[in-house]
This record gives sequence, C-alpha cells and structure tokens, in this order.
Amino acid sequence: MLTDPIREFLQKPLTARMSTIDPNGYPHTVPVWFALDGDEVVVISVSDTAKVGHIRANPKGAITIGGDLSDGGGYQLKGEFSIEPDPDDAWVRKMVYRYESPEQAEKDIADWAELDIIVLRLKPQVVLKVL
Repeated sequence: MLTDPIREFLQKPLTARMSTIDPNGYPHTVPVWFALDGDEVVVISVSDTAKVGHIRANPKGAITIGGDLSDGGGYQLKGEFSIEPDPDDAWVRKMVYRYESPEQAEKDIADWAELDIIVLRLKPQVVLKVL
C-alpha cells in the first residue's frame, strides 16, 4: 500500500496530526511524533491520554503527515490503531533520537522513565495525497 515515494516522504521527521474518534463521534486531533515500521505508522503515548482511551473504544482513526504548501503536500493514512507495550522503552528511544539531539534525547528518556509509555500502531487501509 505504501509506494516508494510515500515511504521516502515518511522518513522525514515531521510532526504528524493523529486523529481518533471521541465518545461523541467527533474527531480528536493531536500533534505527534511518528516513525514508519514496515507498512505501519508507530506513535508513542502515555497510556492514560484521551487518544488511547478513544482507541480502546474505537480503533478507527487517521494520521496526516505534511500537507503544507512549504513541504509540497503530504499524506493522510486512515485505518485502525492497535495498542501494545514498549518493552525496555525501545520505541521511546527510537522516537526521541529521530526528533531530538542526542543530549536532549537522553534527558527526555530519563525524565520519562516513570511514565507508562505505550506504542500505538496504525495499519493503513486508505492512503490519500493531501495538499
């Protein structure tokens, strides 16, 4: 489903916008860091956030990456989210090093050590080009 040009675009450390469905049926959209893992988009989150609660109730959602005129457009990936643990904070480490300097990454990893951080995976079912 993800073509080579889409995969190349998703390698950029852009801030994504993640949308879940709240209990009233409205979209709940928040900025997130992301990484590509095979055909899935991975996001990390503290386990007690609203977005995680929404996913537990309804796994459907979307992630939009790019879409600004300055970056030549972007992509919206719609599908279903799954939730999994992050043993040994492997994804936390990958994510902070993707977006931050090594010094800041190590500081954040230490600061977040007591948080219950989990992995959210979006398995895309629809990929749309956005401008």
